Amino acid sequence: MGRKWGVLAAVGVVAALAGCGGGDDAGTDTAAPPATGQVTEPGPFFGQCGSVTDDEVSTAFGMPSFTGVTRNSVGCEWETAGIGGPSVTFSWYRGSPIGRERAGSELIGRPATDIDVQGNPGFIASSEGILCELGVEFGGDFIHWSVMYADARPAADPCKVARDLAELSVSRAK
Repeated sequence: MGRKWGVLAAVGVVAALAGCGGGDDAGTDTAAPPATGQVTEPGPFFGQCGSVTDDEVSTAFGMPSFTGVTRNSVGCEWETAGIGGPSVTFSWYRGSPIGRERAGSELIGRPATDIDVQGNPGFIASSEGILCELGVEFGGDFIHWSVMYADARPAADPCKVARDLAELSVSRAK
């Protein structure tokens, strides 16, 4: 057991020393300059839950009644069977690049395709006909709809549901 702790201590010391730098340029400031944020014009106002009602979400989703609806300042989630079950999620990102959301989708195996929603660029990505996410960009802001049927039999094409809900949100934006 003592040897194990000795090896762990040695690894810790080496890691600490490696982080301190060294070499001929020790003491000089080689840190990259801080990144400057890009200021963009704010996009339109979407209202609570993307200005879409619970009944409209329920009709588009086509599943049994929602057992939970969560609302907060950045979005809403409608669930039919609790966390991990079939759900619909709306999120509104202000001052955040849509490319990060798109890249995240692609990293987990859902290749994104470019779309246009009422003249606004965006992306759509899906997985096995049970999950679809759709993002629509508005300058430095974007909205995101995610439709997941989980292990339930899909009542509708999740990408059609996401597209229909995004169309409603965009048409009601102020």
